[in-house]
Amino acid sequence: MVIFDAALAGTTVGEWTEDDRFHNRPTLSLDTVSELVVIAAHPDDETLGAGGLIAQCEALGLPITVICVTDGAASHAGDPTLPSTRAAELERAVFELSPRASIERLGFPDGGTRERYSALRAELDERIHRLPRSALIAAPWAGDGHRDHRVVGELMRDLAGERVLLEYPVWMWHWASPEHPDTPWPRMKTLHIDVVSKIRAQNHYRSQLGGDSPILLPEFLEHFRHAQEFYVVSERPLRSSHFDALYARSDDPWHFRTRWYEKRKRDLTVASLPREGFEHALEIGCSLGLLTGMLAERCDHLVAVDVSAVAVAQARAHVGSDARIERLDVLTDFPTGSYDLIVLSEVGYYWDSESLDRVLANIRSSLAPNGVLLACHWRHPVAAYPLTGDGVHDAVAAMGLTRLSTHSEEDFLLEIFSLDPRSVARIEGLS
Repeated sequence: MVIFDAALAGTTVGEWTEDDRFHNRPTLSLDTVSELVVIAAHPDDETLGAGGLIAQCEALGLPITVICVTDGAASHAGDPTLPSTRAAELERAVFELSPRASIERLGFPDGGTRERYSALRAELDERIHRLPRSALIAAPWAGDGHRDHRVVGELMRDLAGERVLLEYPVWMWHWASPEHPDTPWPRMKTLHIDVVSKIRAQNHYRSQLGGDSPILLPEFLEHFRHAQEFYVVSERPLRSSHFDALYARSDDPWHFRTRWYEKRKRDLTVASLPREGFEHALEIGCSLGLLTGMLAERCDHLVAVDVSAVAVAQARAHVGSDARIERLDVLTDFPTGSYDLIVLSEVGYYWDSESLDRVLANIRSSLAPNGVLLACHWRHPVAAYPLTGDGVHDAVAAMGLTRLSTHSEEDFLLEIFSLDPRSVARIEGLS
């Protein structure tokens, strides 16, 4: 049962921490974030759900804005001073976490977001629309159960666009459990935090902590007093505009041409191919075409595709006529044909789980009877990416192909899968 009264018995911190999934979620990275915007349905949501994130972004020197949607007046109905009290508490709590933060209070009635949906959408859209794509947005988890959390969370899913959206659960820790079907373990990531400043910020909400009917009881607060925060990462595939924006800022945004790391990885990639030559090959996500040119030397016919027009132009200039390079989004227009080699290198984590499954199904049906799939991906989590490299390879491994080889490093994973289960030595007649 979904409950929003901390005075009623709920799931304890111990029940959550005894579950291995609580401790092994992927870690969030803030490396690509330019600024932080935290949306709170009520005063104190921002501190409970994202206080550690605010403090960490403050330490990084990032611009921070906290937008509180409602006045929080429903926690103790009938107290006419409560809106001003909670506004002052919000300011003290946020400044405890980030003295430089900007605070905006929209003043919608507590519990009335659904009735004022159109006005709220317009207010939030006006603020989110002007944010850069590199901004990080944190908002209540839409599945949290509370009507205001749900309305605000769903609105942010719709308005965030290509910006990274992290959804923080609050009441889920009370009414759900590790085994509850609605607990979103597969989409949860963690941020390791300095919990001391977060606890100090929580203590500023005295109207919710004391008096005759406290809202934030000690047992409930324990869910927000450990050294990690949990976020539900909304999976949305990154679209062509994201990559065009990257190439607009730099003609080599990942330093493919200059980094030894990248050259070495390309050499390892090509060296891992289990056959000397291939007849028909497909490279998904060719970027600047540096790997494309190397693959073309091993393939009679190579098709390379990318969603970015800028990348395709550079790849064509680099490779020339040795490959057919096209601007194409495989999520909506997978290339037709039968291929004895398909290369999926540093691209799968840009998609959400549903999109990845759809692409892998198309790959499986496009492989020739002796077809080979080469997968290579960066292993460190990136906040802007819906999936991790390891997660992509887990999905590839579930396709039922034979894994011929694995090259695993701290930084990347390179694997060869094939419909033909024979090793290179067996194909050559050596074993």
